[in-house]
Amino acid sequence: MGHDDDLSRMSADCIFCSIVDGDIPARTVYETDDVLAFLDATPLARGHTLVIPKSHAKHVGDLDDDLASDLFAAVTELTPRVQSTVGADGANVGINDGEAAGQEVPHVHVHIIPRFEGDGGAPLHAVGGERPDLSDDELDAVAEAIAE
Repeated sequence: MGHDDDLSRMSADCIFCSIVDGDIPARTVYETDDVLAFLDATPLARGHTLVIPKSHAKHVGDLDDDLASDLFAAVTELTPRVQSTVGADGANVGINDGEAAGQEVPHVHVHIIPRFEGDGGAPLHAVGGERPDLSDDELDAVAEAIAE
């Protein structure tokens, strides 16, 4: 089941929608009816790849189940391919969801960032800033609220 009807949900001022439309060139590395992947124009590492849904969705929570599944299927196929192509020792795979998290383009995109031993980079754990001091009661309350 395709999402061709969703392609009408493009955003005129979105750079990633413009790439999907072919108005802005990109170094495409993977494409299906619903997903596009291309090299990041300002890479953090050789092979840094962005994987996006072709239809415009600003946040992870805006994706329907099928599209989320298609998106992550592309990520699981591409991550080892990107790593082997550039000879990486690992990769960080992540999504910045919202401006406070560092999302610069308001269109969901998954980063595949190849990592190399001794490259000076940090793990995803480093993005959180200072760790909060949470009591067991606070942790229980948050867990219960999320689970509801």
